[in-house]
Amino acid sequence: MWSLSVVLNPLLFLLLFGYCPTTIRPKEGWQVYSSAQDADGRCICTVVAPEQNLCSRDAKGRQLRQLLEKVQNMSQSIEVLNLRTQRDFQYIMRMESQIKGLRSKFRQIESDRKTLVNKNFQDLKGKMESLQPLIPVLEQYKTDAKLISQFKEEIRNLSSVLMGIQEEMGAYDYEELQQRVLNLENRLHSCMNKLTCGKLMKITGPQTVKTSGTRFGAWMTDPLASLKNNKVWYMDSYTNNRIVKEYKSISDFVAGVESMTYNLPFKWAGTNHVVYNGSLYYNKMQSNIIVRYSFETGLVITQRALESAGFHNVYPYTWGGFSDIDLMVDELGLWAVYATNQNAGNIVISRLNPDTLQILDTWNTEYSKRNAGESFMICGTLYITNSHLTGAKVYYAFSTKTSTYEYTDIPFHNQYFHMSMLDYNARDRALYGWNNGHQVLFNVTLFHIIKTEDDS
Repeated sequence: MWSLSVVLNPLLFLLLFGYCPTTIRPKEGWQVYSSAQDADGRCICTVVAPEQNLCSRDAKGRQLRQLLEKVQNMSQSIEVLNLRTQRDFQYIMRMESQIKGLRSKFRQIESDRKTLVNKNFQDLKGKMESLQPLIPVLEQYKTDAKLISQFKEEIRNLSSVLMGIQEEMGAYDYEELQQRVLNLENRLHSCMNKLTCGKLMKITGPQTVKTSGTRFGAWMTDPLASLKNNKVWYMDSYTNNRIVKEYKSISDFVAGVESMTYNLPFKWAGTNHVVYNGSLYYNKMQSNIIVRYSFETGLVITQRALESAGFHNVYPYTWGGFSDIDLMVDELGLWAVYATNQNAGNIVISRLNPDTLQILDTWNTEYSKRNAGESFMICGTLYITNSHLTGAKVYYAFSTKTSTYEYTDIPFHNQYFHMSMLDYNARDRALYGWNNGHQVLFNVTLFHIIKTEDDS
C-alpha cells in the first residue's frame, strides 16, 4: 500500500456481509482491509480495498483506453488524408485549365486538318504527356475513397460500443460519477472511524516501493498528517549519520526528487525513529536520550533520558545495529520499547507524552529483547517477531489494555531476507519496512468488535 493515497489509491469500497470475516473471499485483485463484529458475533461490515494495480486492469477502463487510442489513430490518418486531398485538389485545378485547352485544340484540328495537323499534333502530344501524372492521382483518389468508407464504418462501430459502455455505467456524466465516488468514500471513512482499533489477523505483501541506501535504515510518513499530505522522510544507516531527507510524496520519493534536507544536531542510533505530528523522535547516539526535533523550526524542542533503558547494543534486537530503543506510534499515541537490567533484559513498554517525552505509563513483559527480531504497536498491543531473517513471523503479542500476553503465529514474507525496521502507520493501516536496502510496505488485516447502542 502506498501511503494511503498510493497503496489504496484511487478508490476504497465498503461491502456488507452476513457471515464471519474469516470466510470472506474477495474477488481476485482485492484484499480484506478490515472487518467488524458486534458483541454477539454478528458481522457488521468488512472493508475490502483494491490492490495497487487493480484499477489499471479494470475491464471498462481498458476498453475505453483502447477506444481512445483507436480514435487518436483514426484522427491522425484523417489528418494525413485531408492534407493529401488539399494537395491533389490544387493539382487537379491546374489540370482543368489544360484540359480546356485540349478541347479548343481538337476543334481547331477538326476545322483545318491539313494545314495545322502536324503543329497541333505536337502540341497535343505535349499536353497529353503533361496530363500523365493525373492517372496515379485518380487511382489514389479511389484508394482514399475506400479508406474514408472504412473510417465511416469504424466510427459507426465505435459509436455503438461507446453507447453500450455508457448504458452499462448508467449514463452518468463525469460530475455525477465523481459525486458518487465522494459519497462512497464518506461512507467508508464513517465506517473506518468505528474501526479505529482491532486485533492483528494477517500481514500481506510486501510491496517494494524503492531500492536504495545501505542494508539498514528507516523511512516513514506522519500518521497525523492530513490525507493530502504524503511527505516521506528517509534516514539511511543505523549510526554515525544525521542527514534526514524529505520528499513531498511517495512518487517523488521513488523518483529521488528531494524537497528538503535536514542536518540534525545529534547523530542517531538504530533505525527505530518515528515522525509524529510534524516532529521527528529519535534515539541520540551512544545514549538512552530521546530527541524531539521539529521539522518546521529545524530545532530540538525536547530531549529526555529514558531512565534505566539499555543502549549502544546492550539490549538490541537480534540483528544488532544499536536497536536498543524502539520508538513507535499507533492509534493511542507515542511509545518506547526497550529493555532494562531491572527487568532482566526483557522488553519494557512505555507510553510517552509526545510534548514533554515524560513516561505516562509502563508495562514489563517477559519476552527477551535480544530474542526479538522487530516489534510494532497496533491499538495498544505490542507485536513481536521472532527473527529478522527469512521465516520470521509475529510470535508474541502483549496487550497494554489488559496487561496480558499471548503467543501468535502470523507469518509475513521477508522477501529480501533481512529486516532492520518494521513500523506501523495508523493512517495508512500499513507496516513500513526496511528490507535489506529495499523500502517496502505490508498490508495488515485487523479484526474488530464494535459495541452497538443496544449493548451500551
